[in-house]
Amino acid sequence: MAIKLKAEIRNAAGKGAARSIRKNKNIPAVIYGEKKAPVAIELNGRDFEMLLQTPSLRTKLFEIDTANGQEDAMLMDIQYHPVTDNVIHVDFKRIDVKKPVSVSVPVEVINVETSKGLKLGGVLNFAVRKVALRGLVNDIPEKITIDLADLTIGDTVHGSDLVLPAGVELGLHQAELAFAIIGGKMPDEADSAKPAATAAAPAEAKK
Repeated sequence: MAIKLKAEIRNAAGKGAARSIRKNKNIPAVIYGEKKAPVAIELNGRDFEMLLQTPSLRTKLFEIDTANGQEDAMLMDIQYHPVTDNVIHVDFKRIDVKKPVSVSVPVEVINVETSKGLKLGGVLNFAVRKVALRGLVNDIPEKITIDLADLTIGDTVHGSDLVLPAGVELGLHQAELAFAIIGGKMPDEADSAKPAATAAAPAEAKK
């Protein structure tokens, strides 16, 4: 679902104008791309700070309302003050919602507690925690999950094994990446039987 955002057009540019905006607790920003002239805007600081709590914000479609009309865009960069950590500038890139975009989304593992391999003593190597995807912005998921429940020792989940929504495909060089591996050795059945040790009977004293 798109995030709706209201913004004011900035008529003045430069460091002085940006400082004045920040003094009023707002945030200078810019919208660029799609072979159009960049538009300098001003965001409500409090509203945008609240938005930062939204998961996977960089995969979302922003519908930015300005005096010039609506801009469809994605969040590309946030600059923070080195001391206060306050947001001091935001970059948005225009997109065509009818064309695919390339983004990276987080990868998460589920059913760790019930994983067959981990119950057998295997060790999880969760090596790659982000995956590059390509698709229409409204089809891109917030995250991709890897279900460990039926995986056993020696199993590897490659990019080509990930379950993707319809219309979404892997980005370049993602198919052969090993995202999760359950390492270790399978218990040896013979060793696991553990037969009772045969105790040597003491020799009886000869009468």
